[in-house]
Order: sequence, then C-alpha cells, then structure tokens
Amino acid sequence: MILLVRHGETDGNAKRVLQFPDTPLSERGHAQAARLAERLKGAPIGGLLASDYARAQQTAEAVRAVTGATLTLDPGLRERHFGELRGRAYADLETDPFAPDYHPPGGESWEELHARVDAVWERVIAAASRTEGHLVVVTHGLVCHSLFSRVLDLGDAVAPRGLGNTALTEIDPRPPFRVERVGCTAHLDAATAHDDRTVSGL
Repeated sequence: MILLVRHGETDGNAKRVLQFPDTPLSERGHAQAARLAERLKGAPIGGLLASDYARAQQTAEAVRAVTGATLTLDPGLRERHFGELRGRAYADLETDPFAPDYHPPGGESWEELHARVDAVWERVIAAASRTEGHLVVVTHGLVCHSLFSRVLDLGDAVAPRGLGNTALTEIDPRPPFRVERVGCTAHLDAATAHDDRTVSGL
C-alpha cells in the first residue's frame, strides 16, 4: 500500500501565504506529525519517500523516528513552484494563483507541475514495488491535487477540495491505483486538527 501524506501545518499555512522551501513546521505542525507517527507506529512501514522541503522532511522524520523506516528525499515531490509570488499572502494577490491558466512569474505552470508529478509517480510506483510493507510518501497539497485529479482511481469517493495537514490517503500501488481511503485525519484531536481556513493551503 502507498500511504500518501500531506505535510504538517506551518505558520505559512495558518497565515495563507505562498511558502518558501525552508518553511518549517509550526508547533502545531510538529504535534500533528507526532500524532501521524503514532498512528503509523504499529503498521508495517517498509519505506519513506518525502519532498526535500523542510515541512515535508520534518513530517517524514517524525514517522521515521517511530518506525525505523529508511527515508529517501525526492525533489520531484516538492510543492508547485510559485516563483516571484513566494512569501506573499493570498489576500494580497491581484489574481488567483491557483487558476487553471495562471503561470506564476518565475514559477511552474499547471502543465509543468503535472509533468513533474507524472515523473515522480513513476518513481513512487517503482519504490513501492521494492518495498516490503507500506511505502509512506510525504508531499504537498498541490502534488496531491495533481494525483487526485488525473492519476488515481477514486471509485465512488469524491476528490477532496483540499487536504488537512497530515491527511492520509491509502492507495493500491497497482494500476488503476485505486484509493482505499482518502484524506483521513482521524489521528488528530481537537488541539491538532487543521483549521478550516488552512485546509487548502500549501
């Protein structure tokens, strides 16, 4: 099974800001990652893949600490590159940075993101085939969105409009990549549950 995870919360998520690669988890984000790790502690985790951005790496490290699984970083799992918009709050932008035809200056278009996600998905599938047990993949909201909208078989489930921080999605690693569970945050409690204002953040 592939366990697809969105990283824990950051201050940038809470403030709805387009983030930089080195943005770390917030205090609540670390608590979320710890609760995710506790949820996966007894599962047969055979490996970890993660974006090399700080927030994803820190989330994966929490899981590695309790499972002992080997962690590999893959730049292909990075969040969409928003170029010159990084560091700016959504509310301060004159355009919707997520619009289908918008190409952020100095950043990635949707088409470029999708191409990168397709390439990294091939590596994820290859890694899953070599892994004894589940492969945990820690990435970002728009990478997950790209997979949900184009690659995964959701069956009767509805693609989530946004994902909570540390949301867990279980995927059969064989085509058509059927999703068994989507965007689950049952491991969080009242203190660590994502804020509705940040559910679709990056």
